[in-house]
This record gives sequence, C-alpha cells and structure tokens, in this order.
Amino acid sequence: MPFTHADLLAWLAALQQVYAENRQLLTDLDAAIGDADHGVNMDRGFTAVKAALAANAGTDLAATLQAAAGILIRTVGGASGPLYGTFFLRAGAACAGLQELDEAGLVRMFQAGSEGVVARGKAAPGDKTMLDALLPALDAMRAEQAAGANVATLLHAGAEAAERGMTATIPMQARKGRASYLGQRSVGHQDPGATSAWLMLRAAADGRGQGS
Repeated sequence: MPFTHADLLAWLAALQQVYAENRQLLTDLDAAIGDADHGVNMDRGFTAVKAALAANAGTDLAATLQAAAGILIRTVGGASGPLYGTFFLRAGAACAGLQELDEAGLVRMFQAGSEGVVARGKAAPGDKTMLDALLPALDAMRAEQAAGANVATLLHAGAEAAERGMTATIPMQARKGRASYLGQRSVGHQDPGATSAWLMLRAAADGRGQGS
C-alpha cells in the first residue's frame, strides 16, 4: 500500500505525542552538551503543527509538508527549527503534484529532506548531529526499496538504522553546533538531534505496522 496524505497527517499528529512524551529525555540529553531546550522546542513545534493541521489539514502531500515546515521554522528555537523546517520543506518539494507515494517516491521524499539538512547545517556523517541518524536510515530505506520491499518494511528498516546511528553518536566528538564547543567533553553523550531524528522515523514506522 502506498504512503498517502492520510498517512502523512497521522504521522505528523503522532509526532506531537512522541515529542511530548520524550520532552524530558531530549531535554536531559541536550543539557549535557547543549542548551537544554531541545525537548521543549520539539514539543512546542509539533504541538503547533498539530493544531494548525487540525484547523486546515490541506489536501495534498506537498502542501501539508510545506505548511508543517513553515510552522516549525517559526516556532522551534535554536538550530532545530531551520533544520527540521528545511527537512519538511525539501520533502514537500519532492512530493509536488503527487497524492501518494510508492516505495521509490518515499525514498525520494526522505532523500530530499536529508539533503536539505546537509545543505542547511553543513554537517557530515560523524559530526554528532541528526544526520548520524538520518543518513543511515536513508541508506537502509534505499537498500530495502532496491530489494523490492514495501512501504512498511522501508520505514521499519529506516527506523532501526536511525536507532543504530543515534547510539553510535555516543563515542563521537561533536564537530558542529554548541556541542562542538565542548571538544573532548562531548564524547560519551548521545546526541539530542540524532535522538529526535530517530523518534521521527520511529513514529513513521509505527504508523504503518509491519506489513503494508
């Protein structure tokens, strides 16, 4: 079954709950190497997205993704607003004119979003950022799509790879953002951005179950 506009709305609504439930986790992770506001910011941003879409859900993938992007850029503080906003903005552009996505389309959507984060944040794998979760997820999704897997399998593979990437940030030394100011002291801490990226992918996977 394809990824539809209804699936997108369900995913964005689920993210509000996910970030509310994990607000303290993200705050604690960010307190160790950042400004201690990542949990608050993500919760506020996706609460605003959910409220706006409840009032006007839109009618197609691109419009809804781009509306979410604008809200995140306006309401999420720090670097996360522009980065997540860019992810959804570029993802929306990849869906222009489409009412649903097959497996290849879903990969293109996540690829476009991830490329937007690379361009906006100027980070690379190993810099201890959200890309350390996003890029392994994208690689896993590409591999599953090439093997003929369905949408649900793609999303679950992406979430699992993102979790591994998130965990792999613990021994890394941060090279971007506020955490980079800590130098060697950033080693031993899980990156909050990689964690919120994993939560985003896990919510997408959870919304599709295991077999559709």
